[in-house]
Amino acid sequence: MKYGFKALLAGVALLGAAAGFTSGAIAADGKLVAVTHGQANDPFWSVVKNGVTAAAKDMNITVDYRAPETFDMVAMSQLIDAAVNQKPAGIIVSIPDASALGPAIKKAVAAGIPVISINSGSDVSKELGALLHVGQDEYSAGKAAGEKLKQLGGKKGICVNQEVGNVSLDLRCKGFADGFGGSSTVLPVSNDPTEIRAKVKASLSSDSAIDTIMALGAGTAGEPSVAAVNDVGKTGKIHVATFDLSADFLKAVSEGKADFAIDQQQFLQGYLPVVFLANYAKYGLIPGGNVPSGPNLITKDKAAQVVELSAKGIR
Repeated sequence: MKYGFKALLAGVALLGAAAGFTSGAIAADGKLVAVTHGQANDPFWSVVKNGVTAAAKDMNITVDYRAPETFDMVAMSQLIDAAVNQKPAGIIVSIPDASALGPAIKKAVAAGIPVISINSGSDVSKELGALLHVGQDEYSAGKAAGEKLKQLGGKKGICVNQEVGNVSLDLRCKGFADGFGGSSTVLPVSNDPTEIRAKVKASLSSDSAIDTIMALGAGTAGEPSVAAVNDVGKTGKIHVATFDLSADFLKAVSEGKADFAIDQQQFLQGYLPVVFLANYAKYGLIPGGNVPSGPNLITKDKAAQVVELSAKGIR
């Protein structure tokens, strides 16, 4: 059943003491703001945004989605500050760099604005004052991927990192290295798929011992990595896996050109916080802890099942 979000905020004052904020800091229009570090050309974040949009429709509320044009922590911090100044009913935020974003997030909490973190920052979310975190443990997911690739026979690998300095992506590579157990190095790249394809191809051409590629984003790095393997004529001979999903990478998995994708169900990372904050305002209800949205390994036997949903921007 739909409800008017404006009316819900009248009850927030009754929850102030227990919830740690007062209704005086909440705007009358009941708007939520989501601020993430996701770049516009990254298909992963378009799915997160789709989740936010779907939840806003289901909850019959307004949610503004904002992100810097590049991976820029100064710009992201400024976006959070701007959101705080508008006094929304709640803020949803990713935390790729706690030292850079922490002051802005703490300012939101101090202003009495409930905050939920998503995607990155599960290790710092609580200490910054967020109500909870929706996402996956990146190190554990990377380690699980590394262990699986080791089981498949991998001995020398590269971890293709398109955002070196993003704590979550760095943890993925560290987890991969620890789980893989063999020789592995980080290949720093930009967020440009064309550059990634060229750099992965160069790595494979310069070192024939590389037999494993761990990409950190399906559309951004996974697909270019599959293309690079094909460029050097080693399709089926080099193991390729990626974090997250895209229709084309899932097709590669189903065709045996890649091994698996790690699904963290980012649609839920956008969807659930909106629902949680709406119900928090209405009833004072919130989950008692962080909500893990992944990881789930999508292998060849599962890939075809989720291609259609991935193409629709849900998986």
